[in-house]
Amino acid sequence: MKNVLVVGATGQIGSELTMLLRKHIPAGNIVAGYIKGAEPKGVLLESGPAELSDVTNAQQLAGIVEKYNIDTIYNLAAILSATAEAKPLLAWNIQMNGLINLLEIAREKNCAVFTPSSIGAFGPDTPHVNTPQDTIQRPKTMYGVTKVSCELLSDYYHIKYGVDTRSVRFPGLISNVTPPGGGTTDYAVDIYYAAVEGREFVCPIQNGTFMDMMYMPDALRAAISIMEADPTKLIHRNSFNIASMSFDPEIIYNEIKKVIPEFKMRYEFDPLRQAIADSWPDKMDDSCARAEWGWKPEYDLTSMTKDMIEKLSLRLKK
Repeated sequence: MKNVLVVGATGQIGSELTMLLRKHIPAGNIVAGYIKGAEPKGVLLESGPAELSDVTNAQQLAGIVEKYNIDTIYNLAAILSATAEAKPLLAWNIQMNGLINLLEIAREKNCAVFTPSSIGAFGPDTPHVNTPQDTIQRPKTMYGVTKVSCELLSDYYHIKYGVDTRSVRFPGLISNVTPPGGGTTDYAVDIYYAAVEGREFVCPIQNGTFMDMMYMPDALRAAISIMEADPTKLIHRNSFNIASMSFDPEIIYNEIKKVIPEFKMRYEFDPLRQAIADSWPDKMDDSCARAEWGWKPEYDLTSMTKDMIEKLSLRLKK
């Protein structure tokens, strides 16, 4: 990677990924792509170039790739799971029509493309424990349908046209920097905010519902590492299971109570989010990612909880 465009650079993943890339590559070579209404601010705006980058506007994207001589595109434009169920056509337009635009540009300009997939690419018929790398994928949500389609389309462009497409299936992501944005796993972010702010947490997911989760620093490392991996060692491309930790609401609640004993939680489950969560894996098998490009997480639930509470306490109590 020499010149990088991050599409969706002001989102949950993009804002942190852009800044991390600017620490490893000259900041002027990392373009923060944004949409109207989600303009970059502060250090994200001041530390490097930013361009209006609507993933559905192919001409606009092609102009940016040409202007900055882009060789790598991180495609992080997406509508998350619960929101996608409320706006399915919008989700399809951004996830699928946007991807087609980027893959065509990548084919013409010889760019590598990273488009993250998700545990949402699996469905109720998928094995839930130690979910294999290659298994049945029959999701029942628009979010999941687009993620499976993105995986297949990215593989097609690699096989048909030689486009260097790569991807990981992200678990639920937990960040101490950016707030959640409409995902089913967002309760695992909200719970830390409630704990640090001294509020009772109302959990929308039922006790006993296990889902794969990952701390954002590990997710960012995965996104960069796979794009830097030796392509000759990649048997798979779109998309690798990556895993870090799996827990249900009661487990994360009790882990937080070790640090904040007075913290309280009660359940008031959301039927839509619960149905989505029930269709997803409890724990993915990430052995292919470990074998093919050396994936290994650095955080577990205990170390993540300690860091989350420390970071949020400093930020929220200023």
